[in-house]
Amino acid sequence: MATRASEGTGEQVSVVDLFTIGIGPSSSHTVGPMRAAHRFATMLVEDGIRPGRITCDLYGSLSLTGRGHATDRAIVLGLAGNTPEGVDPDRVDAILSAIRAAGALPLGGGDAVRFDEAVDLVFHKSFLPGHPNALAFAAILADGSRIVRRFYSVGGGAIRMEGEQRARANIVLAHPYASGDELLAVARDTGLSIAGIVRANEAAWRAEAETDAFLDRVRAAMVASIDRGCHNTGELPGGLHVQRRARAIREKLVDRGPRSDPGLVFEWVSLWALAVNEENAAGGRVVTAPTNGAAGVIPAVLRYYETFVHGATGQGARDFLYAASAIGFLYKRNASISAAEMGCQGEVGVACSMAAAGLAAALGATATQIENAAEIGMEHNLGLTCDPIGGLVQIPCIERNTMGAIKAINAAYLALHGDGRHIVSLDQVIETMRQTGEDMKSQYKETSLGGLAVNVVEC
Repeated sequence: MATRASEGTGEQVSVVDLFTIGIGPSSSHTVGPMRAAHRFATMLVEDGIRPGRITCDLYGSLSLTGRGHATDRAIVLGLAGNTPEGVDPDRVDAILSAIRAAGALPLGGGDAVRFDEAVDLVFHKSFLPGHPNALAFAAILADGSRIVRRFYSVGGGAIRMEGEQRARANIVLAHPYASGDELLAVARDTGLSIAGIVRANEAAWRAEAETDAFLDRVRAAMVASIDRGCHNTGELPGGLHVQRRARAIREKLVDRGPRSDPGLVFEWVSLWALAVNEENAAGGRVVTAPTNGAAGVIPAVLRYYETFVHGATGQGARDFLYAASAIGFLYKRNASISAAEMGCQGEVGVACSMAAAGLAAALGATATQIENAAEIGMEHNLGLTCDPIGGLVQIPCIERNTMGAIKAINAAYLALHGDGRHIVSLDQVIETMRQTGEDMKSQYKETSLGGLAVNVVEC
């Protein structure tokens, strides 16, 4: 068995790190870079530094698919003081137009600083050793000196500044675990459910009621993204001329009457996942769960629970998200949720695994059944590449979320039909995902240099 989590060195992760409310189309390429830009600007403002000019260099996957993932827009917005959580998606175009027309931006929302996007935002095709998603900011002072900070967007909207130590040594969890086996051992030794273990651990950061309230807000944001996606129409940005389909599909399903046909269940689930990821592709407000590219899976499966499961409750929805988080923590700690490192198995695959565990928990599964559901959810996504056409989070990303949601439901029920005993453990499938991601060629990991991205002619 692996060492106990209390003996490990991995940084502790909270539910607020795993689920964040932001804007599309990408957590690693939009949300992360915006946070990095905002942080750099804030550091300068707080230190009283007034540069004459700001530059930003993008590397690796951020460069290769950055324009399609709106990385350029995100950086400008972040330097101007906007955050993914706070910016109004409906005002983004106006904010960017004003900055581009002026050739300057309000650094951190304050004094104007020169920023000519065509010159000061540079896309490099080379990779840096720290991470496939790298960006470097420079503040150029009046005497010609430069203040440079390098950041890495490590997946799910999380960022890491080079040279910074961020270990949360003062956080002592009630029930630490670093592997699936340890999680099951904690459940066995304490008698707590998987959701109960996470809820107790979150008390190290905040009161339990505050965490419940946070997850309620996350759930509400997921519902809102489904509803907006089901009502908005038009063509998605980026030049592929992809039309939104969710509203038309919903209208057809509503016309077919009561949801008594078993086959309609899967059509509704697919619709909900589709709606969220169309909203994400349009730059709308979604929940990073655990990434934007996979943002539709967990909301669709949660909506399935609340709509089609008799006796569904608000506490059941919370247990769903707590249990899903327990699984997401393991992927972040022991592998990665970055498509630039793992391919899409690290995004839709992880979301499928989390959703399967969450649904199983909400349906009353045992700890071993939940672990089994999570394992099944990933096992059948191993090797999934990330090859977006045109560098856009549209094809195959949007439909891929519908497949992930259906797989998650199937995985949960397969696990519930068993007693928790199975051949492949969750730890083994996570390690297999990690090894597969490392072996996967870079052209299949969010670079748009292979797969569908090069075999489909852009129109």
